[in-house]
Amino acid sequence: MANIINSENVILVGIITSIIAGFSTGIGALPIFFTKNVSNKALDVMLGFAAGVMLAATSFSLVIPAIEAGGGGFKGASITLVGILLGGIFLDFTDKHSPHMHLLDKREEGNTASLAKMWLFIIAITIHNFPEGLAVGVGFGGGNVANGLSIALGISLQNLPEGLAVALALVREKYSTKKAFLIAMLTGLVEPIGSFIGLLLVNIAKPLLPLILAFAAGAMLFVISDEIIPETHKNGYERQATYGILIGFVIMMFLDVTLG
Repeated sequence: MANIINSENVILVGIITSIIAGFSTGIGALPIFFTKNVSNKALDVMLGFAAGVMLAATSFSLVIPAIEAGGGGFKGASITLVGILLGGIFLDFTDKHSPHMHLLDKREEGNTASLAKMWLFIIAITIHNFPEGLAVGVGFGGGNVANGLSIALGISLQNLPEGLAVALALVREKYSTKKAFLIAMLTGLVEPIGSFIGLLLVNIAKPLLPLILAFAAGAMLFVISDEIIPETHKNGYERQATYGILIGFVIMMFLDVTLG
């Protein structure tokens, strides 16, 4: 009975934590109520920091646990390799077959002429945030609360500059400050859905835990490389954004090791 109660508590903490992480996009968007003149340089550095945080969380809270859960050595590395590739391929497939726009790019992709810009933007953020929620759920689903909290912390830190970036993009498209804030906050709330699915998958298929952890890692790596980092290289501040990545990575690495 104790194990059942503990398991239920872990799931509850996972869901609550993922909701908080989702709301952090709204917290990140709060500065638009005070200024709309955030420089591209500052935004690129913040997004670079976010990418570094997510790289560390992926490495230390998903990849390494996946290898360990898979038995270590050749077996653990092989399972993790397959899972990472599957996660990346899944995100690539989703990206190609879902009409959307990238995070801050207003170019339309695919057959999207019949969709309003608002829906295109919401779909883009949904695709972007879902694997993050999945990673939180998988982290908690493994039964390691510290591991789940570490991933959730990383995603919360990443969501702060992302929320600001989304809100600023909407304000620049002539949306009101209030509406931009609400949309930025709501886009983060798809993460609890991904978290619940991650929790469900892990608890239904315990033997697949290493593969699921690696799958979440692959999905996260795809988002980082395909969405976040390219956004930091569009305005001529690549070097500053790179230092942001380094700082974000080492801070998250330190927190993960010392708190985990």
